Amino acid sequence: MADKPLRADARRNRDRLIEVAAKAFASTGVDASLEAIAREAGVGAGTLYRHFPTREVLIEAVYRHEVEGLVAAADELARTREPNEALAEWMQRFVGYMATKRGMRDSLRLLLESNSPLFAQTSGVVPLAFKSLMDKAVQAGTIRPDVNSADVLHALSSIYSASDGPDWQDRSRRLVSLIMDGLRYGASRASK
Repeated sequence: MADKPLRADARRNRDRLIEVAAKAFASTGVDASLEAIAREAGVGAGTLYRHFPTREVLIEAVYRHEVEGLVAAADELARTREPNEALAEWMQRFVGYMATKRGMRDSLRLLLESNSPLFAQTSGVVPLAFKSLMDKAVQAGTIRPDVNSADVLHALSSIYSASDGPDWQDRSRRLVSLIMDGLRYGASRASK
């Protein structure tokens, strides 16, 4: 039996809970207080548990939301920005995605070990979105043509394992800028 569609107010509450949980997980990890998340989202704990009966269900929803957000951002940026700018901005957004993922790393590892369908459902969509942005930037001549999107995504992903510290996100954003500078080096025309 298919799930009933949510009423507009219930959908807004669910979306707000996911948004607040993503920020909480990125800053304090998955042990963040669910009651504090509900309070910050402007709903009661009962509403949180109605949508997400367990912490794991909330973690899965946040992860899925983050992946979907990255893919949607790639599409939006490709439509609204020059290829070079779209790629650079998406790479910076990827740092935010990694910050949330870092906060959920132990729980995600447990989900992976439990063979959750989450990873099969989201597998490959981020690399495809990134490849599309890189291909457009290569075609526009704003990044070098001899780069492989999988290699660049691997370099970006290595930021995930950098040591924790209060400046992790700032340091990561600077590293992304360095990667982008390397992609521009040797491009057929100057970036805008």
